[in-house]
Formats: sequence, structure tokens, C-alpha cells
Amino acid sequence: MAEKILEIKNLKKYYGKGDSLVKALDDVSFDVYKGEMLVLLGNSGCGKSTLLNIIGGMDSPTDGHVLINGEDITQYKDKKLTNYRKEKIGFIFQFYNLLPDLTALENVRMSLSKKDENHLSEKTLELVGLGDQKMKQYPSQMSGGEQQRVSIARALVKNAEIILCDEPTGALDDKTGRKILELLQDIVRKQGQTMIIVTHTTPIADMANRVITLRDGKIEHERVNEHPLSAKDIVW
Repeated sequence: MAEKILEIKNLKKYYGKGDSLVKALDDVSFDVYKGEMLVLLGNSGCGKSTLLNIIGGMDSPTDGHVLINGEDITQYKDKKLTNYRKEKIGFIFQFYNLLPDLTALENVRMSLSKKDENHLSEKTLELVGLGDQKMKQYPSQMSGGEQQRVSIARALVKNAEIILCDEPTGALDDKTGRKILELLQDIVRKQGQTMIIVTHTTPIADMANRVITLRDGKIEHERVNEHPLSAKDIVW
């Protein structure tokens, strides 16, 4: 049996009251296992990004529990929640969220508690294909795909328990997006990283170990891919 790393239990997120009540998440439960790639699939407004934000400690639920290695983060106070986000979770966003006045190396190094760990930052940038002069460039000097690679390196460098990806190819063209998916899949398979990807692009789900489809704040369907596709073979 694979090791359970994350448990989502009866998670609810409601906004408003009475006739204006919106159930962004309505009693969602599932587990995530160490070393798997899980895709949360669904159209805009289905609750998938809300769910990702709660798992990442950037939002709090109305009710329910989020347990990582048996600890319930919904019970964390501000300082402990900040440490959780800093130490346990790596984020990869659609629009990179890089600091424009810092080089690629400096953006990655910011994720580390010891700012002098240049070697680790350089090694991680090399891992994602940005060695030599590329790591000295600023975001404005880089393509969208290169900026996303910096974002991936920033998530990887701190050796987070789980990497959360919110539409990681959404701002990229098809060719570049596929290369980023290949990189993400390679990280899961070779590094043993646990990864959750939010997307509305159905073909991307075929590369995952498991797919959870959300609709109107509920789990509509869950499936296991016995033979996940290679990212390079995905067409969308």
C-alpha cells in the first residue's frame, strides 16, 4: 500500500447566507498518496482552485479537515500556518508570480531559510534546464516557459512535502506547455515528488496517476489511470 500523505475529510467552503449562499466546496473527501500525481479536473467555478488554496493553507474551510501526515492544518494558528506554507508546500502558479527585480537564482533562493544556499538553488535551476547564464537573467529577459521553470525550481528547492500546481500551463502555448508537463511528470517519477495539479484541460488528466473530477463543489467522479500517458503524447 502506498503511504497516505494527505487526507481531505468532509471539506466545506460556503460563501454568503440564505438565498445568496454559495457552496464552493460541499462535503469533499479524498486521500492523496506519497509520490503520486493527482489531477483535480473541472470547469471554472467547480471548486478546484478553492480546494487547492485550502490545502495550501492560503484559505480556510467553513468546515472539515485537512490532514498532512496526520496533522490537521485547519487547527493551525497564524504562525504555524505560515511555517506550513513555507516548509511543507510548494506552489506553481499559472502566471509564475516571480519578483521582477530579482534574477532567476534570487527568486529561487528566496524559498530557502538560509539565504546563502546558492549551490542548492543553482543545482535546482539546472535540474529544470536553466543553467549557466539563464539563472542570472531577470523575468523580463525570459520566455514564459523559462519563467515557469523558475517557478517550478522555486517550489522544488525547499524539498516540500507536496507541490500544488494551479493551471501550470494556462499562460503557455501548446508546445511550451507540453514541455512543462513533461518536466512535472519527470519530477514525480524520478524525484518521488507528490503533486496535485488543478486544470480544466481534460487531456492533461491522462498523464496523472489518479483523476478527481469536480462539479458544483462536489466530487463527480474519481478514476485511477493504470497506465498514465507520457506527457509528450498528450494532445489538446
